[in-house]
Amino acid sequence: MYKLPEPIIHAIESGKVPSPPQLLLRLLQMVDDERTTMGELATLVEQDPGLATRILSVANSPALTRGSELRSLEGCLVALGTRLVRSIATCLSIQSLFDRRAGTPAIDLSRFWSHSLLVAEISRGLASATGYPHPEEAYLGGLLHDIGELILLSALGEPYAQLLASCSDENALPPIETAQFGVHHGEIGTWLTEQWHLDSMFADGILFHHASPEQIVTATALPQLVWLAHALAASEEISPELDLLQQKLFAMAGSQNLTQLRDQAEARTRLIAEALDLHGLEKVSNIRVWEKLKFATPHKTREDDAEEELSAMIGGMALLQPLQQDLFTLESDAEVLLSLRESARILFDLNRVAFLLCTSPDGTLSGASIGRQPAVFRQVDIPLHENHSLLSNAALQRQICSSFDATETPLVSLIDIQFARAFATPGLLCIPMIARNRVTGVMVCGLSQPQHARLARRLPWLLNFGRIAAISLETLNEARSYRQQAEQEASSRFTRQARRIVHEAGNPLGIIKSYLMILDRKLPEETGVRQELEILTEEIDRVASIVGRMSEIPAERPIADGHDIGEVVNELLLLYREPLFDEKGIRVETSQPAEPLRVLCERDSLKQILLNLWKNASEALTSGQQIRISLTDHVVHNGNTYIQVRMDDNGPGMSETAMRSIHHAPDIPSTGKRGIGLSIVGELASRQGIPITCRSQAGKGTSIALLLPKFVVEATPLKPRPGTSDTALRPLSGTETK
Repeated sequence: MYKLPEPIIHAIESGKVPSPPQLLLRLLQMVDDERTTMGELATLVEQDPGLATRILSVANSPALTRGSELRSLEGCLVALGTRLVRSIATCLSIQSLFDRRAGTPAIDLSRFWSHSLLVAEISRGLASATGYPHPEEAYLGGLLHDIGELILLSALGEPYAQLLASCSDENALPPIETAQFGVHHGEIGTWLTEQWHLDSMFADGILFHHASPEQIVTATALPQLVWLAHALAASEEISPELDLLQQKLFAMAGSQNLTQLRDQAEARTRLIAEALDLHGLEKVSNIRVWEKLKFATPHKTREDDAEEELSAMIGGMALLQPLQQDLFTLESDAEVLLSLRESARILFDLNRVAFLLCTSPDGTLSGASIGRQPAVFRQVDIPLHENHSLLSNAALQRQICSSFDATETPLVSLIDIQFARAFATPGLLCIPMIARNRVTGVMVCGLSQPQHARLARRLPWLLNFGRIAAISLETLNEARSYRQQAEQEASSRFTRQARRIVHEAGNPLGIIKSYLMILDRKLPEETGVRQELEILTEEIDRVASIVGRMSEIPAERPIADGHDIGEVVNELLLLYREPLFDEKGIRVETSQPAEPLRVLCERDSLKQILLNLWKNASEALTSGQQIRISLTDHVVHNGNTYIQVRMDDNGPGMSETAMRSIHHAPDIPSTGKRGIGLSIVGELASRQGIPITCRSQAGKGTSIALLLPKFVVEATPLKPRPGTSDTALRPLSGTETK
């Protein structure tokens, strides 16, 4: 949208926005505290435009975006997780302490922070007072409205600092910026938010905060909120013109509301400023933000150079140590690589990073298994041959190689050109990843000539950064290998023990089954208990199958034909009604159609589901209460036909934890059997394609419904015999005769 100067583009992409170290220190402490909630973290982060921009940009990056953009800080923090938030905060805080780039402004930003916080607080207050549905968006718009000033200050240095110090009226700043630098700070902030793919109205709130009153009345609500908040923050008193304008925009009742709203926002801002040690201001409204701005680059001596080099070495050690500790807490390769990419962006201004790892014994570099990077990196294998590529040279020499190294015979490799084109950069920077004296991969970064010059003093840092990346991935792989080995050993021990138990349990079950067969032969033909003996034999076979699998969910068996669910229910009631319900005084009612209801489910699994649910009801109900079991045909769900088995009781009801266990196994071992039984029900139902619904109310009972896939017999059309017609094969109607 805007053609920005090269230094400004680089500053925007690298996110070089200063952050107050007091806030970052507090953020690190809160992230380490397990009692801290995401809401509390969001409340802290929203007080700092620099950190808020970083959180917004990372959470909305292509590597993390899942659907629509994230516009609330709490949502962004939830998406990132505390581990990645801590890595970001660590890098930003250490960088602010040890960044010694020439020309970096040493400026007291207390006035800037206070002004940004005040506009943010007023924006949120206005949003709440006017019924705007997203007050947090208004807060962020106010917080970031002047973020372009910080970026210009970091990118342009002293020329921009002198402009800020000499400008007495902030509303006169945009045309002066445009005349001198080709862009004003509102456009910079807007361009930045558009790079994050945030909603255009959010960017408009930043772009239009210096519009005229005649223009702002034609805008949408969010830009109007930010504009009015900015105007209130810059006003000594509420002028009649401003009062008329706010009534025209939002129809608020009188200037007293605006005055009270600003006073409340100023009181909150002062509390935040004091908590962050932003002292020295008698008030936070109607101030000249850059009034005391001083920017001078001192003359450097040889001693200064030596001190700077020593500081860089110490700073590198201090910077990378906490990063390594944070990486060791991550739990997957994807998390580690994402954290490394973001760390490279924050620490070294390297915004385009890819990884190629050694995946074969000959050391070939490949990115085939790594997602979230340009396709060309996933499609190549780089052999470790001298001068084949900058990547292979970096791995063989175990040194950082770049396209801008001063060499007698510059390496020109087409694959390097392809990589640079994929990054849309003039050149590459290749960092070897070395762990335990072995090259495990290469980190490839897009690079420009100015970036290469700026990174000249940081090459030792970058080399250590590559080592930390390699060690982190190696440690993660070793931990995964140890975990798998331990699981295999535990599984082997369990299998041996299970076989002994199955053998011991199989003997009495076999004896009982044989005795039932003998009893069946001895009973007279006219006896009425043969059906019960058949059901007992079938149940013994099912118990033997369950014991044989040692409480694991049975594997699905091929279903050759449907079976009658009414018959299954009646068989189970015949065997289990008395011990589960009758002996406890629990009444049982059943309701089912006369015709068979055939379902397409594995019979043993269906029995286990029903029996577990009945046992759960039996444990919950008391004498005098009842359970009703009903079967209903022709139930349509999501376009499919089911048979419903519904169980309603008037017992005490189920807890939310118990109901959730039907769909998700308990995270911790249950002290009783109900949670385990319900989780088995849920897993068996999922395997059989049986939707389950559960409704319960304390003191009023529980209703559980199973939707069993209906077995449908598809008629196979007969082929006409020669000499016959299709009509001769139609079924006979009631009026036709043979």
